[in-house]
Amino acid sequence: MGSPAGSDFDFTFLEEGLCARDIVEQKINESLLSDDKDAFYVADLGDILKKHLRWLRVLPRVAPYYAVKCNDSRAVVTTLAYLGTGFDCASKTEIQLVQSVGVDASRIIYANPCKQVSHIKCASAHGVQMMTFDSEVELVKVASCHDNAKLVLRIATDDSKAMWRLSLKFGATLRTSRLLLERAKELGLDVIGVSFHVGSGCTDPESYYQAISDARYVFDLATKLGFTMTLLDIGGGFPGSDDTKLSFEEIAAVINPALDKYFPVDCKVRIIAEPGRYYVESAYTLAVNIIAKKVIMNEQSASDDDVAEDRSLMYYVNDGVFGSFNCVLFENGHVLPTLHKKPKPDEHLFPCKIWGPSCDSQDQIVEHCSLPDLQLGDWILFENMGAYTVTLSTTFNGFQKTEIHYIMSRTAWQYMQQVRAQGLPLLSEEQGGVGSVLSHCGFENFLEVPNSCLREVHTGPGLEAYLKGFNFTGEPPWLTDTC
Repeated sequence: MGSPAGSDFDFTFLEEGLCARDIVEQKINESLLSDDKDAFYVADLGDILKKHLRWLRVLPRVAPYYAVKCNDSRAVVTTLAYLGTGFDCASKTEIQLVQSVGVDASRIIYANPCKQVSHIKCASAHGVQMMTFDSEVELVKVASCHDNAKLVLRIATDDSKAMWRLSLKFGATLRTSRLLLERAKELGLDVIGVSFHVGSGCTDPESYYQAISDARYVFDLATKLGFTMTLLDIGGGFPGSDDTKLSFEEIAAVINPALDKYFPVDCKVRIIAEPGRYYVESAYTLAVNIIAKKVIMNEQSASDDDVAEDRSLMYYVNDGVFGSFNCVLFENGHVLPTLHKKPKPDEHLFPCKIWGPSCDSQDQIVEHCSLPDLQLGDWILFENMGAYTVTLSTTFNGFQKTEIHYIMSRTAWQYMQQVRAQGLPLLSEEQGGVGSVLSHCGFENFLEVPNSCLREVHTGPGLEAYLKGFNFTGEPPWLTDTC
């Protein structure tokens, strides 16, 4: 494996025929030569590319603005910057990070309805104009310290079926929206659109349909008050892995017809979203090492025939809820352990708990699971660990943050380089979209796409000419799971 020359971020090339799990295996084998068996991540940046192509195919009218708070690793931000996404930032530090990798201010929305004054001034100084609000106080703050703000009214949604509700904290009701629009007009502010968020971990796709309908109502209110409304932000809530109850495609099947009904293409409204978990969750695999073990005997058992049935096991590993598993503590998340070594068919499984390394009794990663009798130094893997993990990690008790090893296939890197040089057709600021995008046919087979599968969404350069520059045939190698 080698590293790319002249790249803006560090990663290692994934050789042909290998996948992320192979790199995990290599890192574990390397650790055998040392007593240093620290936990580590392997992050496949090619998986982010794969998610991006999937997004363009499934939600062709919606431009993704990545939610930086989900995972602010520089390699992730740079990868998405190469692909031409926008960015949803919540603070001046996130704005500075995104702009430090060369992202233009026009590709940033400051999507925090409650901002510190100094952060608003920073956004103004760095050319970031789009920002959300949901209160009169916020309007007054913006009017006093940002001369060119393009404001987006955040409305409340019914997120009662989301895993993590956001409308408890943010969002104006429809009744309040009218009052806020009138106040914005009095202050001479420019309101350009509406945003909403149905909650993280959305389990009811109909929440999007109702929210889009409500946004149309607010659009019409604003238009009557004299505002020129050009932006709809449908927020986040999109799943980041395929093991969820509600798939990305099922959500899109509700969003697309709702957009066509309430915001048809000819209305010239630019539509964006704020996916975070969607892009990064499945890209990260975490490997942790067993540093201690305890056997708990069942004192209540009346049988002496099978000692194995009378005990449970507790494993202590070198990452925990104050580190990569912070989501367990604060998001009530559930993670699934995977064995590094495949168990024998007849190997006995014991009831187990998995604990982190700190001295805090809350540092419990898994409360109940079934695992074989593992030994000190054995490894346990956790997949789908890219969302709300590295950004929430602390150094509590002196345990350092877990190292991340970034990888990408050579073909994925070559594709990204061409995207960076030629530009991937995405949605424009003026008309809601430039270029052709794929509708119902798989983008994976993008070299042999029949003309009937191309849908011209807006004016601009066609995708057919763009795709002629690529030399791949059939399914791009990075979209094929080789493991």
